[in-house]
Amino acid sequence: MSTISLRLPESLHETVRELAEKDRISINQFITLALAEKVSALMTEEYLGARAKRGSRRKFEKALAKVADAEPAKYDKA
Repeated sequence: MSTISLRLPESLHETVRELAEKDRISINQFITLALAEKVSALMTEEYLGARAKRGSRRKFEKALAKVADAEPAKYDKA
Protein backbone atom coordinates (compact mmCIF):
# COMPACT_ATOMS: atom_id res chain seq x y z
CA MET A 1 0.00 0.00 0.00
CA SER A 2 1.21 3.51 -0.79
CA THR A 3 1.10 6.64 1.30
CA ILE A 4 0.20 10.00 -0.16
CA SER A 5 0.26 13.45 1.40
CA LEU A 6 -2.81 15.39 0.35
CA ARG A 7 -3.60 19.06 0.89
CA LEU A 8 -7.30 19.90 0.97
CA PRO A 9 -9.10 23.18 1.39
CA GLU A 10 -10.46 23.35 4.93
CA SER A 11 -14.07 23.44 3.73
CA LEU A 12 -13.64 20.28 1.66
CA HIS A 13 -11.85 18.55 4.52
CA GLU A 14 -14.71 19.39 6.87
CA THR A 15 -17.29 18.10 4.38
CA VAL A 16 -15.36 14.87 3.88
CA ARG A 17 -15.03 14.47 7.65
CA GLU A 18 -18.80 14.89 8.10
CA LEU A 19 -19.68 12.50 5.28
CA ALA A 20 -17.22 9.87 6.46
CA GLU A 21 -18.58 10.11 9.98
CA LYS A 22 -22.13 9.78 8.65
CA ASP A 23 -21.11 6.60 6.77
CA ARG A 24 -19.18 5.41 9.84
CA ILE A 25 -15.93 5.07 7.92
CA SER A 26 -12.56 6.76 8.19
CA ILE A 27 -11.67 9.81 6.13
CA ASN A 28 -8.96 7.71 4.50
CA GLN A 29 -11.49 5.06 3.46
CA PHE A 30 -13.91 7.73 2.21
CA ILE A 31 -11.27 9.35 0.02
CA THR A 32 -10.09 5.93 -1.24
CA LEU A 33 -13.65 5.01 -2.22
CA ALA A 34 -14.24 8.38 -3.88
CA LEU A 35 -11.03 8.03 -5.88
CA ALA A 36 -11.93 4.46 -6.89
CA GLU A 37 -15.35 5.65 -8.10
CA LYS A 38 -13.78 8.42 -10.20
CA VAL A 39 -11.19 6.06 -11.72
CA SER A 40 -13.93 3.54 -12.49
CA ALA A 41 -16.07 6.20 -14.18
CA LEU A 42 -13.19 7.39 -16.35
CA MET A 43 -12.21 3.84 -17.31
CA THR A 44 -15.82 3.01 -18.16
CA GLU A 45 -16.08 6.10 -20.35
CA GLU A 46 -12.89 5.07 -22.14
CA TYR A 47 -14.14 1.48 -22.57
CA LEU A 48 -17.53 2.57 -23.93
CA GLY A 49 -15.86 5.01 -26.32
CA ALA A 50 -13.67 2.21 -27.69
CA ARG A 51 -16.70 -0.08 -28.02
CA ALA A 52 -18.66 2.64 -29.82
CA LYS A 53 -15.87 3.02 -32.38
CA ARG A 54 -16.19 -0.69 -33.17
CA GLY A 55 -19.94 -0.35 -33.70
CA SER A 56 -21.59 -0.77 -37.05
CA ARG A 57 -24.80 0.92 -38.19
CA ARG A 58 -25.45 -2.02 -40.52
CA LYS A 59 -25.19 -4.57 -37.70
CA PHE A 60 -27.39 -2.41 -35.47
CA GLU A 61 -30.11 -2.19 -38.11
CA LYS A 62 -29.83 -5.94 -38.76
CA ALA A 63 -30.37 -6.67 -35.04
CA LEU A 64 -33.18 -4.13 -34.82
CA ALA A 65 -34.95 -5.80 -37.76
CA LYS A 66 -35.28 -8.96 -35.65
CA VAL A 67 -37.40 -7.16 -33.03
CA ALA A 68 -41.08 -8.06 -33.31
CA ASP A 69 -43.44 -5.28 -34.38
CA ALA A 70 -45.80 -5.49 -31.41
CA GLU A 71 -47.49 -3.14 -29.00
CA PRO A 72 -45.74 -2.91 -25.64
CA ALA A 73 -47.42 -4.35 -22.57
CA LYS A 74 -49.55 -1.88 -20.55
CA TYR A 75 -46.95 -1.65 -17.79
CA ASP A 76 -44.30 -0.64 -20.35
CA LYS A 77 -46.32 2.26 -21.74
CA ALA A 78 -45.58 5.73 -20.46
